[in-house]
Amino acid sequence: MGDLARIFKAYDVRGVVPDELDEETAWAVGAAFVEVTGAGSVVVTHDMRASSAPLAAAFAGGAVSRGADVVDTGLGSTDMLYYASGSLGMAGVMFTASHNPARYNGMKMCRAGAVPIGGETGLTEIRDRAAELLASGGEGGEGGEGGGTVSRRDLLQGYADHLRTLVDLSGVRPLKVVVDAGNGMAGHTVPVVFEGLPVELTALYFELDGDFPNHEANPIEPENLRDLQKAVLDVGADIGLAFDGDADRCWVVDERGESVSPSTITALVAARELAKQPGATIIHNLITSRGVPEIVAEHGGVPVRTRVGHSFIKAEMARSGAVFGGEHSAHYYFKDFWFADTGMLAALHVLAALGEQDRPLSEILAGYARYAASGEINSTVADQRAATARVRQVFEGRDGVTFDDLDGLTVSGPGWWFNLRPSNTEPLLRLNAEAADEIQMAAIRDEVLAVVRS
Repeated sequence: MGDLARIFKAYDVRGVVPDELDEETAWAVGAAFVEVTGAGSVVVTHDMRASSAPLAAAFAGGAVSRGADVVDTGLGSTDMLYYASGSLGMAGVMFTASHNPARYNGMKMCRAGAVPIGGETGLTEIRDRAAELLASGGEGGEGGEGGGTVSRRDLLQGYADHLRTLVDLSGVRPLKVVVDAGNGMAGHTVPVVFEGLPVELTALYFELDGDFPNHEANPIEPENLRDLQKAVLDVGADIGLAFDGDADRCWVVDERGESVSPSTITALVAARELAKQPGATIIHNLITSRGVPEIVAEHGGVPVRTRVGHSFIKAEMARSGAVFGGEHSAHYYFKDFWFADTGMLAALHVLAALGEQDRPLSEILAGYARYAASGEINSTVADQRAATARVRQVFEGRDGVTFDDLDGLTVSGPGWWFNLRPSNTEPLLRLNAEAADEIQMAAIRDEVLAVVRS
C-alpha cells in the first residue's frame, strides 16, 4: 500500500514504486477519481517505464469498479493524453514520472477537455477518498459491482494529424534536424508527427527505455544537452530538439550547438500567434525573461504574468482567453490545444519559423533574446522562510528596489531582477536572476546565493 500523503503533490501524483506507489494504490486512486469527478468515461495513457502499464491497468480497474468506461490508449506522451481528453471529451490520466529516475512513477490527471486537476480543484479530495478506500479494503474492491468497460484505442496518428493542422508547414524548406528523445516518449511520437515533412532527421536515443541508460530525460539540465549539441555540430544540423521523459517539454538548440532559452522560444511563438490573432492575450510566468512581455506588447498583444505551474497558467488562459502561454521550464500552452501544454506543437512552430526563411536559427532568434539570465539554480537550505527573509533584508532600503510576493520573493532593481522560490517537495530554494548584461547578472546572482547559502 502506498503512502498517499507523500505521493500527492500540488499538481500531480508522484512517488517511488512500489514503496510509495503500487497497484493497490493505483486501483484506489482510480476508484476515487471517478467518485470525486463523476466521470462516466476515462482515457488512460502511460509512458515507457516498466511499472507504467501495470499501474495504468490497476487504475483502470478501480475506475471500472465505479461504473466508468475506460479507453486505454496504451503508450503515449502527456500531451497525447491532453489530445485524447480534448478530442474525446473525457477525463483522463497519464502514468509517468516525467524526467524523474526509473524507480519513480506517477499520475497526471485532468477532467474532460484537458482541464487540469490540482490541489484546490479535486486532487485533495481524490487523495482523501483513496485513503479511505485503502483503509477499508476498497469497499467491495475489485469484485465490486462496477459495470464499466475497458476498450483499446490508438490515438497516435490522430494526435499527429491534429498538431499538423495547427501550424502551416507547407512552405518549409528542407531542414536537418537532430532530436534527442532521451529514451522517452518522443521516440514514439516524433517519427509519426514528422512523417512527410521535408526533414532529414537524426535520431538520438529513440529506443523506449524507462531506465534512461544514456542520460536523464530532463533537458533543463545543461549536461543532458551535451549529446544533442555535439550531434548538431557533427551533422551540420539546422536545429536540435530535446524532449523530456513524457515528451511534454521541448528544449531547442541552435545550429551553433548553443542552448536556447525557453523565454526566447516563448517570445518567438507569441509573435507568431499574435500575427494570426492581433491584440490577443499571451500568458507568461514570473520566471520568464522580461523580454517576453516587452515583445508581446511590441507586437500588439496583452501580456499577463502568472505564478509558476501548469494549473495556474491553464486557469488564467481559460479566464482571459489567451491564445498562448510559456514557462521558463519549456512548457508551452496553446488555446487551440485545449489550453494545454505541448512541447511538440512549440517545436513545429520553431521549425516553421526556421523553414520559412533562409537565415540560420541563431539569427532569427537574436531579436527575441534581450537579457542575460542565470537559469534556475537550486540551493539546499534547512529553513526556506529564514533564508528568504535574510535575502529580503539585504535588499531592503536600496534605491529603486521593489518587492513582489506573488510566487516566492521577486526583487527588482535598476536593470535587473531575481526571483527566489521554495520547492514544494524538497528543502530547496530556486533562484532565477536576469539583468541587462552578463556582468550585472552574475553580480546579483552571486550576492543572492551568498546570502542563501550562508
